[in-house]
Amino acid sequence: MRAGRMTDAQKRGIDLGWPRFGLNLENGLLNLDALFGREAPRTLEIGFGMGQSLLEMAQAAPEQDFIGVEVHRPGVGSLLNGVLTAGIDNLRVFDCDAIEVLNQCIPDASLDRVLLFFPDPWHKKKHNKRRIVQLAFAEQLRSKLKIGGVFHMATDWEAYAEHMLEVMSAAPGYRNLAEDGTYVPRPEERPITKFERRGERLGHGVWDLKFERIE
Repeated sequence: MRAGRMTDAQKRGIDLGWPRFGLNLENGLLNLDALFGREAPRTLEIGFGMGQSLLEMAQAAPEQDFIGVEVHRPGVGSLLNGVLTAGIDNLRVFDCDAIEVLNQCIPDASLDRVLLFFPDPWHKKKHNKRRIVQLAFAEQLRSKLKIGGVFHMATDWEAYAEHMLEVMSAAPGYRNLAEDGTYVPRPEERPITKFERRGERLGHGVWDLKFERIE
C-alpha cells in the first residue's frame, strides 16, 4: 500500500465508501453475480490512479459492472468519494496488488475487458523487467478473460508501447484488434484524462493497444 497525504474528500471516500464498495483479498474468489446482484458485462481496471477514468466509464455504462485495483490510498479514496457523490452501484474497489487479486479473487473466464491505462513505464533499461506487461502476466490475464474478452492498454511512452506490442504479439491465445497489427485509434470508451490533455498540448503521443482472447 502506497501511503500519501489524504484530503477530506478522500478520507470521506474511505470512511463511507469502503464498507460499501471495498473488496478484500482475504475474502478469496469472488462470486461476481452475487457481488453485483446481476449478470452483466464485467471490466477490471488495473492501476486506476485517482479514479477519474474508471468513474466516468462506470457512470456512462450503468448496465455494466466495474472493478478497480489501485495501491495508492489517496487514489482509492478519491474514486470512492466520486462513487458516493455520483450515487452509482456498479463499481467495486481493491486496494492491493493486482497480481494477487488476479491470483486469488477473479474467477477464470469471468471478465469481458481488462484495462491497463498509463502504467509505470520503468523507462530505465535496467528497470524494464519491472514493467507489468510481461509474458507471464499476459498468460495470467488470458485465463481471466472470457473468450472474446479484450485486454486494452494505453501508454504515453512509445518505447513501452513497443514493448507491449512485442509481448502481446508473442503471447499465445490473443489476436491484435489493430487493422495493421500495431496500435488501434484512441477508442471512444477510454476517457481522456487531464494528464493526457496536458501531454497532447506538449506534443506527446498516446498509444492504445487492444488484444482479444481467442482461445
